[in-house]
Amino acid sequence: MSDDRSNPDRSSDDRSQRVAVLGGGSFGTALASIAADNGFEVRQWLRDPALVEQINREHRNGRYLPDYAINPAVKASNAFEDVLTGAGLVLVAIPSQAFRQVVRQALPWLTPSQILVSTTKGIQEDGFKLMSQLLEEETGFAHIGVLSGPNLATEVAERQLTATVIASDDPLTRTRVQTALGCDYFRVYASNDRYGVELGGALKNVYAIAAGMAAALGMGENTRSMLMTRALAEMSRFAVSQGANPMTFLGLAGVGDLIVTCSSSRSRNYRVGFALGEGRTLDEAVEALGQVAEGVNTVRLVRDKSREEGVYMPIAEGLYQVLFEGVPAREMARLLMRGEQSSDVEFVLSRENVQQDHRDTGGPHG
Repeated sequence: MSDDRSNPDRSSDDRSQRVAVLGGGSFGTALASIAADNGFEVRQWLRDPALVEQINREHRNGRYLPDYAINPAVKASNAFEDVLTGAGLVLVAIPSQAFRQVVRQALPWLTPSQILVSTTKGIQEDGFKLMSQLLEEETGFAHIGVLSGPNLATEVAERQLTATVIASDDPLTRTRVQTALGCDYFRVYASNDRYGVELGGALKNVYAIAAGMAAALGMGENTRSMLMTRALAEMSRFAVSQGANPMTFLGLAGVGDLIVTCSSSRSRNYRVGFALGEGRTLDEAVEALGQVAEGVNTVRLVRDKSREEGVYMPIAEGLYQVLFEGVPAREMARLLMRGEQSSDVEFVLSRENVQQDHRDTGGPHG
């Protein structure tokens, strides 16, 4: 356990606060250990009694982070009351499909003074809701935030230098999370564009699948660079149509998260894409992974939403055809290369203006 020198801004009041983590996955476990390293009393809720016992006895999460030693001060439990009572900060690290259900189960032990922060990069199908919106709907609390960024859990667990973003329009939420989690290897930056940061975290999972697929197909560095850059354009185009600030996508939760998930075989979504590029079915790819890859569900939700709202998203559309309509990955890649050559950065030169230029001049050549 580190001393106060790792975070000199902490007050004695903050130091005595309890941090609760809901979820027993890799990222939630890594965050629990960071908060304990920073001197906080940490309780972690997990559904599986065997995993609870292992964390408490061995200080290890054998299912998700088997090679990582958890700070012994982290105490695990499968009882919400034990974990949430007295907690000032609650980190919700539950997969999107179960997120609302778990928050509802935890609600009797949550209080309006608590700070609730989602760390989940996913979208709920019903109403196209982000996780922080579910927190608002279920609790009505004022202190709500989102933690997102280029945060591969295994590297965080290895204490490799990592940066993340706490996004909230509530200054107290931003400050408390920076205090609880900021340390010499985990840097926490602040944003007030909660929707943009959270949407960036969900959308990049789509393009990580595409990047893994491209790698398996043997595509080169030029292709990967093009894919990531066009993905960033597609992400920001969609997010701005939903009310996000386009500048958010120049930061850690946009281009930063996109780079790491499109470049690393440690990314679950990248690995699903790689398996698809090798010719496996979606079911085979997900089964081989053994964990939730949020991007699979997000592809479908984003593709349907973009069609509904008339947002041009050719990569998401192509991935949908591979994942859910049986189009071979190599065929989808070939079709994408035949797509229109439009504007580079739409917030500099709009796609509509380029299309008008083509009409006026007889279209692009070559």
